[in-house]
Amino acid sequence: MQFKVPQFIDIEDKLFGPFTFTQFAYLVGGAGMVFILYKLLPLWVSIFLIIPVAGLSALLVFYKINGKPFIFYLQAGINYYVSGKLYIWKQRLVKPDNIQKEEDSSPALTSIVPMTTTNKLRDLSWSLDVQEKNNQ
Repeated sequence: MQFKVPQFIDIEDKLFGPFTFTQFAYLVGGAGMVFILYKLLPLWVSIFLIIPVAGLSALLVFYKINGKPFIFYLQAGINYYVSGKLYIWKQRLVKPDNIQKEEDSSPALTSIVPMTTTNKLRDLSWSLDVQEKNNQ
């Protein structure tokens, strides 16, 4: 028994002429907001509010970036400005040159022992906590 596999599932259906349902909803919502602003406020005041509302509505309906609707980028921008940010600054200590020259001239009699005690464990624990916080 053979089944037909649906294709083109990422393309929305055009329900209202050349517009999809979401595009039509953005268009009607923008037109409704423009009408309400026009009726409630004097024209010279409402024109400053009508232009941004109509522009946003047009962007939501017609503008695509890399094949994605503008609403995805608008949501990403709002989430970026609203969410908390973690700024990390790690101070790097620079040794003076004369100390390094003295250390280089002395013979290496001691064996090198890896330091995996507190600093690396603390750094690992802290990085896990930060990644856990970012995933939530």
